Amino acid sequence: MVFRFGALVLALLLLAACGKSTVVRSPSASGTATAASQPRPGESVLVKRGDTLYSLARAQGMSVTDLARWNGLQPPYTIYPGQRLRLGPADGKTATAASTRPAAGAATAPPRPATPAPVPASSGFAWRWPAQGVLLGTYVAGDNTRQGIDIGGSSGQPVTAAADGVVVYSGAGLVGYGELIIVKHNEQWLSAYGHNRKRLVNEGQNVKTGEQIAEMGRTGTARDMLHFEIRHNGKPVDPLLYLPKR
Repeated sequence: MVFRFGALVLALLLLAACGKSTVVRSPSASGTATAASQPRPGESVLVKRGDTLYSLARAQGMSVTDLARWNGLQPPYTIYPGQRLRLGPADGKTATAASTRPAAGAATAPPRPATPAPVPASSGFAWRWPAQGVLLGTYVAGDNTRQGIDIGGSSGQPVTAAADGVVVYSGAGLVGYGELIIVKHNEQWLSAYGHNRKRLVNEGQNVKTGEQIAEMGRTGTARDMLHFEIRHNGKPVDPLLYLPKR
């Protein structure tokens, strides 16, 4: 499974990616990011084709690191057209630094019980498997190389839309995904289909659940397979929590 990419390749292809869905590297220490952000809780900005996390942060007068943190983005800061980014913390509060060292003589508070895992958000619609085949790889939370599932199959095998939506990206400019299609289902939910041999839909095209959108291939990987992601508010979630059991 090849799904997150070498820094050198990313640097060489970044300009091409910026014209489409964009991978953005974190700012250097030379001061490219705005030093002090002015959060605007409750406000958001819609990602458009050609936007980068850096360009959006600069336009909003914010640092890239703050904008990434408020939206739960991890390097390499992948953003998609149609994604909505918060311009402040989700709870409307700015974090303040505090010392973790207890005062002399102060009692140490007992450890808090572990927080239970959050219940997966409901999409409100039914998902369908985008391809038939063996499950080669699964989602791992926090692992940038495993943000979806990999389905093995044969060259030319149909790849279908997992739910109704509109194609917001169809191209090969996002490094490591090969021939990629991204479908926007509503303001919160996206699905991505990577490593295709051939793309059969164009940007702006409406697609229905089960409609063929691509042919399976091995662009960007060592074998014929589909890499499939589901994203909620731009963040990857485990597709197996939403796809029908099989």
